[in-house]
Formats: sequence, C-alpha cells, structure tokens
Amino acid sequence: MALTDTTSTRTIVAPDNRPTRAHHGAGRRVLGIPYAVFTGALAIIFLYPLVWTTVSSFSPQAGSAQTEGWGFGNYVSLANFQAGIWVYLGNSLFVSLLTVVLTLITSFLGGYAFARFSFPGKNLLFLLVLAILMVPYATLLIPLYVILNAIGLNNSLVGVALVLTMFQLPFSMFMMRISFESIPREMDEAALVDGCNSFSALWRVLLPAVKPGLITVGLFAFLTAWNDFIAPLILINDTNRMTLPLAVANLRGQVMGVVDYGATEAGVVVLALPCVVLFLVLQRHYVRGFMSGAFKG
Repeated sequence: MALTDTTSTRTIVAPDNRPTRAHHGAGRRVLGIPYAVFTGALAIIFLYPLVWTTVSSFSPQAGSAQTEGWGFGNYVSLANFQAGIWVYLGNSLFVSLLTVVLTLITSFLGGYAFARFSFPGKNLLFLLVLAILMVPYATLLIPLYVILNAIGLNNSLVGVALVLTMFQLPFSMFMMRISFESIPREMDEAALVDGCNSFSALWRVLLPAVKPGLITVGLFAFLTAWNDFIAPLILINDTNRMTLPLAVANLRGQVMGVVDYGATEAGVVVLALPCVVLFLVLQRHYVRGFMSGAFKG
C-alpha cells in the first residue's frame, strides 16, 4: 500500500530571470560613467579658455599695466582707454537693448501672423525672411551703409541696432512661428468666446504661452548685439560711439603696434561676464523655448 502525505505540499518555483531594480540601477551607473566622462571633458574644453583669460587678466605680464604682483592694473588701463570704459559699455548696452526690443516686437507680431493667419504669398514671404541667412553677413554691410547714410542714420548707434535686428529676423521669426504653432487654436477661440478681441487674446492668453520662445529670441539677440564687431566697425567712425568689442580691439595695439594682452584679457572678461550671467539666469527658459515646437498640442 502506498502512503501519501497530504499534510504538506511543496511548490517548486522556477527561478525568475527577469532583471531586478538593482540590476537596472547598476546598468544605469555603468552606462552613466562614459556619459559623465564625455560631458566633463567637454565642460573642461569650453571653460578652460574663459578661466585662463580671467586668471591672466589679474596676473602680472610684461608690457601691460600689471607688471608686478596680482591686481586690477589691467582693468584700470581698460577703464581709462580713450573715452573710458563706461562710455563704451553704455554704447554696447544701448545697441543691445534696442536690438532686443526691436527683435522681440517684430518677431512676436510676425510669428503670430505667420502662424495664425492665411494670406496670399505667406509662405513666399516667410522664405524671403529666411533667405537672409543665405547671404554672407559682410556682403550686406556696404549696401546697408549706403542706405543708412541716405536716411541720416550713418555713424549712429540706432543704425547699428537696426542692422543687427535685420540679421536676427530669420531665426527669431522662425522661432516665434513654431512657438505659436505649438499652441492649440482652441485657446484663441476660447478667449474670443469669453469676450476678448484679437489683441486681448494675443496679449493675455498667447503671450504667456510663448514666453519661453520670447526669452530665447531675446537672449540670442542680446548675445549677438553685445558681441558683434564687424557691424560697428563698418558703420561707426566716431571713437565716442564705439561699442565695447570695437574699443577692446583698438586697445590691443594702441602703442606702436604692441599688443597689450593684459588689458585685452580684461576686456574679454568684461565682455563675457554679462553673457554668462544672463545665460545662467535664463537657461531654464532657454531650453523650454527650443523645445516649444517639438511637440504640438
């Protein structure tokens, strides 16, 4: 007779070969090492020139105002050059802010028109705006110089700002068009139903929605205008109206063609500081602005 034990039952479970959460975490850490090394190397490559220039601007150098010890001699030399650094900073700030304002207004209204309205020749006009990118920057400055001279804006900071705004139009118009196109049209319709007119809907509803795109456009316009050298070089011939990049370039060879590297490095630091601060403050909006057209609602 066979005896069967019915009081206990054993269940044999096959081993689970699926990866556990610990395995996933280990895999991410292993794959993250090359990424960290690569991004760290890129950071060092891009930051090293800026760090080296900043340190050198305070260090003693032969042929500069800071020949012994560490200090601000190079910055004093930069501040006292010709009309003074505050004049050149004011000129650069005026040109940059005017360029930003004109670029934001033009691209905001133009991007809204291209994204929301249909009119004859819309795509052709948009292609003509983008076609500015196909023409070399320097080749347009001589015709623009003649035009500005004819309307009385030659040797004028306003004229420089107008020229820089024109060269910002292709990118800024494209950026604002995709920003508006990423917003559902139902938002416009809901605002109109609630009693808004077209301008109120644009100002109260669409403007906050495209804010990241506007910040991106404004940041690019400021960086371009602040660092531009060739347009002021061609359009400005008065030393008191020079922008800071042009003044730093003239400072390099002020004494018998000898390059004052210390003052030049100080000028580079002064030029770079506002750009770095602005980018660090606005980088979150900057990334959101570039991603605004990636997914349409």
